[in-house]
Amino acid sequence: MNLRTEVAAGKQERMISYKTPVMFIGSCFAGEMANKMQEGLLPVICNPFGTQFNPASVAASLRCLIQGRIYTPDDLWNHNGRWLSFDHYTEFSSEDNEICLGKINGSILKASDFLKKAGFLFVTFGTAWVYRRKDTGEIVSNCHKIPDSFFSRELLSPEKVASDWSDLLDSLLQFNPGLRIIFTVSPVRHWKDGAYGNQVSKSVLFLAIDKLLNHPVQPGYFPSYELLMDDLRDYRYYAADMLHPSETAVSYIWEKFSMSFLDPPTEQLSREITAVSRAARHRIVSESTGEIRSFAETMLRKIERIEKNNRGIDMTLLRDYFGNLQK
Repeated sequence: MNLRTEVAAGKQERMISYKTPVMFIGSCFAGEMANKMQEGLLPVICNPFGTQFNPASVAASLRCLIQGRIYTPDDLWNHNGRWLSFDHYTEFSSEDNEICLGKINGSILKASDFLKKAGFLFVTFGTAWVYRRKDTGEIVSNCHKIPDSFFSRELLSPEKVASDWSDLLDSLLQFNPGLRIIFTVSPVRHWKDGAYGNQVSKSVLFLAIDKLLNHPVQPGYFPSYELLMDDLRDYRYYAADMLHPSETAVSYIWEKFSMSFLDPPTEQLSREITAVSRAARHRIVSESTGEIRSFAETMLRKIERIEKNNRGIDMTLLRDYFGNLQK
């Protein structure tokens, strides 16, 4: 008996290898997939502006990368003694405006160069609800806990999102003709919008993406939303807040993702390297020096074998970690 509806992601004609730079951008779910790739030491960069939830902010950040925009003190805002950018997540904020700008411009420079060479760009939309500054009318990526009275709130239309992104897809193709763009909708529910508001918002995103899939660039789609909402479809697969996917759910979606996008040798190598990466994060409870050294030696042998058989894979940090355990 088949007691659930399994969502098929499908194999891609063009796939990812260890020579394929990949960028993820958008909601926190983009970070979950990027973290899985980072565990396997795949060439990846994620959210150079920090987490962004709405399509307008994601589009604006990509335009900045294409243009190589440099932020100045005039682009910052001081709130409670901290300098911040409404285009960026809180991790870029600082009490020193030069430090803030250094983080912002350094990230843009690195990400712009990376995007120019990237083989894939995965774009995750989280919500169609946006906040605008009342003084400038600009849509912000992050409100930084500034009072609601400073912003107005609105719902983007499918037509607005599709129009904005249609022009951006043209620009991305000119910037990097070899870039493959994949859209996805975050399965994380935005409960502040209410059950109805969240569903309306997700519907806008789906309708906009459906229009964009007909663009001449021929972007693709990955069903991360459907994998949680229709395939797993059970609160067992949610975190304690009942909104975000649990670790098990993320692993399941990653399994579908890797089967769809990673070529078989890359998928196998990623599994091997991920096992070593997780071993490095494993909390050592043994007090036996001999057991710890034996564990480290086993990991070092695995690292040596992986590097020997796969030129270009750099596991220096992991080797140093386990090397220190041997001392």
